[in-house]
Amino acid sequence: MSEPREPLPVLLMLAVFSRHAEAFRWARQKLSAAWGPLALEGTMVEFDETDYYEATMGGPLRKQLWAFQYLVDADRLPELKHQTNAWEQEYARQASHAEPRPLNLDPGYVTQAKLVLASTKDHAHRIYLDRGIYAEVTLRYHKGRWEPWPWTYPDYRRTEHQHFLEKCRHLLKEGLPRRSID
Repeated sequence: MSEPREPLPVLLMLAVFSRHAEAFRWARQKLSAAWGPLALEGTMVEFDETDYYEATMGGPLRKQLWAFQYLVDADRLPELKHQTNAWEQEYARQASHAEPRPLNLDPGYVTQAKLVLASTKDHAHRIYLDRGIYAEVTLRYHKGRWEPWPWTYPDYRRTEHQHFLEKCRHLLKEGLPRRSID
């Protein structure tokens, strides 16, 4: 019989998207204060693979992936998703944008083998975690590259995002400090 083991800490990452440059600045300040400095920033890309968010966020949207300097425990993902949802609402209340959701913050984590994203929406390929939050393995690392699943969002198939995730794997190999974040 196999014995349960504590999992390795994970690299916390976040997808940020908006049409407002000031939303990115606000998010960077808010998240760096709470979660620590950024270790990596992905390329800012046009988020044009879907019009799903247009009604609540306007357009054109831009998206950027961030990774943080400290490793965290994977079981914090539900708490972090609730925190980012609250920050989205805080920004929407204080900003003077016409859209009801001018900022989207999607937390997840990277391991050597996978990218996991948090979601409030259930689906056949998502596992319930806690407090209304589900986890989705969005990409897997296999045979030296990131591979999508049939359900992988189209933008995570982009070369820019895959390059960012490769850098995340290198950070994990180098070793980062572990920290309990607020």
